Amino acid sequence: MKKLILTLAAICGLSVNIWAKGDVKVTDLGTFKLHTYYSGDVMGDASYVVEGNTGLVTMESPLFKDGAAEFDAYVKKLGKPVVARIADYHIGATGNADIIVAQGMKKEIEQGGYAAMINGFKKNFGDAMVLPTGKMVEQEFDKDFVLAGVTFRFNHGPATDFPAASILIGGKVYLTHWAATQAHMNALQISSPAVLDAEIAEAKQALKSKCEVYAGCHGGNATKADMKFKLKYLKTLKKLYLRNQTADAFVAAVKKAYPRLQGEEGLSAVAANLYK
Repeated sequence: MKKLILTLAAICGLSVNIWAKGDVKVTDLGTFKLHTYYSGDVMGDASYVVEGNTGLVTMESPLFKDGAAEFDAYVKKLGKPVVARIADYHIGATGNADIIVAQGMKKEIEQGGYAAMINGFKKNFGDAMVLPTGKMVEQEFDKDFVLAGVTFRFNHGPATDFPAASILIGGKVYLTHWAATQAHMNALQISSPAVLDAEIAEAKQALKSKCEVYAGCHGGNATKADMKFKLKYLKTLKKLYLRNQTADAFVAAVKKAYPRLQGEEGLSAVAANLYK
C-alpha cells in the first residue's frame, strides 16, 4: 500500500484542470435507485446517491469545490432528506455532518498513509479542495445495516489497499475502489506483485455477490461482464509475471496477450512496479 500512496501523492505535482463539469447516470434497481455522479476531475472520481423510499444516502462526495457544488445541487433537487453520508475510499465535501467510514479507516484518515496523501493534495490543490469537518463513525465489517430502507454491508476490501470496504448495497450494487473496465489496469491499481493476488481475491468476492452493478470510487458503474474480464485479466497478468524475468519481457507478453487493448501506454509503469 505504501507504493500506492506514493504514486497517488505524485499526482499532486501535476498541473491539471480539476474543474471539469460532471455528469449523472441514474440506474433504477427496483427497490432503490443508484445515482452515479461522474466528476470529470483529474482523479476520475465518482460519487453516488442511493435513493431509497424514505431518503437518500450519499457516498464518496466530491473533493473539489466545483464538483461538490454541482453534486450538492443535484442531491437537493431529488427532494428527499439525506439520512447518512458514507466516505469509503474517498473523503470529500460533507461539511460538518457525521460520515460513516469502515472500521480502521478513521485512524488511517487522521494519521496514516491516507492522511499523508491528503496533505500532499493540499499543497497542490489548496483552496480548490473541500474537506469534511464532521465526526467519523466507524461501521463494523460483515454486518448488515439499513439506511433509507436499503440494506448495506461492509465487506473487507483488498488487503493491499487502504483498510476501507467493498460495500454491498441492496444486494444489487457492489462498490469497491476501482471500477472494473475492459482495459489495461494502471500503475495506481497495480503497485506491487502482492496486489495481483489481492485483486484476484477481490474480483472473485465481487462476482460471488451476483450483483447487477459493479461500481467503483474511480470510474463509476461497471457490469458483470466487466468484472469477469477483470478477473481473467488479473490471472493472465499473474501468469505472465511469473513466466517472464524482466519488465520488458513482461510488457511484450501482455501486449501479445491483449493486442490493441486500451491503456497499453501504461504497461511500462505497471511493469516497473512489479519488477522493482
